Amino acid sequence: MMVLLIEIALAAGGFGIGTGEFVIMGLLPDVATTYGVSVPDAGTVITAYALGVVVGAPIIAVLAAKLPRKTLLLALMGVFALGNILSALAPGFWSFTALRFITGLPHGAYFGVAALVAASMVPPHRRARAVGRVMLGLTIATLIGTPIATFIGQQMSWRSAFFMVGAIGALTVLLIALYLPKDKVAEGASIRRELGAFARLQVWLTLAVAAVGFGGMFSIFSYIAKTTTDTAGMPASMVAIVLALFGIGMNVGNVVGSRMADYSLKGTIGCMLAFNVVLMAIFSLTAADPVMLCICVFLTGCGFAACPAVQTRLMDVAADAQTLAAASNHSAFNIANALGAWLGGLVIANGYGYGATGYVGSALSLLGLVVFLISIALERKAPATAQANA
Repeated sequence: MMVLLIEIALAAGGFGIGTGEFVIMGLLPDVATTYGVSVPDAGTVITAYALGVVVGAPIIAVLAAKLPRKTLLLALMGVFALGNILSALAPGFWSFTALRFITGLPHGAYFGVAALVAASMVPPHRRARAVGRVMLGLTIATLIGTPIATFIGQQMSWRSAFFMVGAIGALTVLLIALYLPKDKVAEGASIRRELGAFARLQVWLTLAVAAVGFGGMFSIFSYIAKTTTDTAGMPASMVAIVLALFGIGMNVGNVVGSRMADYSLKGTIGCMLAFNVVLMAIFSLTAADPVMLCICVFLTGCGFAACPAVQTRLMDVAADAQTLAAASNHSAFNIANALGAWLGGLVIANGYGYGATGYVGSALSLLGLVVFLISIALERKAPATAQANA
């Protein structure tokens, strides 16, 4: 029972983070109108948040190497809650952009540490499912939190959506304080040991897979509101439903993918990347059709199935530097966010239309698959080389 309560507390943080990260995508036109900028220019705030995650995850993981995990989680979620409340009060576009960057700083470290806490409470052969249950907060956010926050933001003000996210962050602080037991710093923990993760080639290759391979999802999702209304010709009221379809797909992918990963980490990652290459090309070819758009958005969400597998693989290849590696996975994930949003905005700004974001996604997924296959080839070659040298 206590393990369940801890997982719920950790997942609540993921729910808040997921709602805060994805709600901006549905409200991007409203933010653009408020601050008097174009929609592609408003996409800068998505990139700013993602860059905050990229910068914050490794730095926090290293500097907090000697902090108890409970203390670190409380601090991270406290900063996240405050950052969202201040974002709702931002008077200008650049102050809002800066606050989104600051709010993103604790994101990766929180998910990384939460995943390690969850994995430590179950047998090794069930690690991916434990990680998946924590990530369930993120995927449920796309199904429930993001559509509700989007609806509230459209009916009242986009600022009210960020007040809501700040409240979820504050609730998470309370739940973690109540249910997560006090812990001691792991023996031998140090900045130097954590930095050792970056001396391992497989860590870098796995992070590269996440940074590039997940970019396709964000190239599509960052501009899904305008794709729904401008390309598919659907009413603005359908945006929340399309977002919900994406969320359903992410939940299906998370549950199924975490189970698949406990049987085959590598197979899950490789198959999902290949799946995305084909799917996202189909998205671009059929984006003008409302039914196909909805189907493709759902299936794009299902591509999240690779996420628990990538997170668990990092635990395997990082050896004793797991905190930095686990947190850096979310840096990589948000490099994908920034890369996808930027490249998607680039093709839109050059007149190719919102539907063309799928072609960007297909290319990024293919590149991620190539990097993954290289990492597997090198991993197989390394033991053989070591044996020959022996």
